[in-house]
Amino acid sequence: MTKEHETELEAAVLRRLLEHLDAHKDVQNIELMILAGFCRNCLSKWYVEAAKERGLEVDLADAQRKIYGMTYAEWKQRHQPAATPEQLARFEAAQKASKN
Repeated sequence: MTKEHETELEAAVLRRLLEHLDAHKDVQNIELMILAGFCRNCLSKWYVEAAKERGLEVDLADAQRKIYGMTYAEWKQRHQPAATPEQLARFEAAQKASKN
């Protein structure tokens, strides 16, 4: 497999992940952080970092529009309820566990 094929496959996987997350808006970022250690915000930041590594300038807001399919503020208003005390406790426990 060539490097070009590998890059094409990786890009296709990212597109599929974004489609999957878009189809499952009920999956909250905090739950993703608890279970997987990353969320849609992380993907946005990784997008910006990847651009910077390649000498490209991508604004975080633009990256969020790419990942969320809308502005982050709009996504939060439409799809992100406030985290529950239980979610916050699980998130804190997951953060502590990942540091060990």
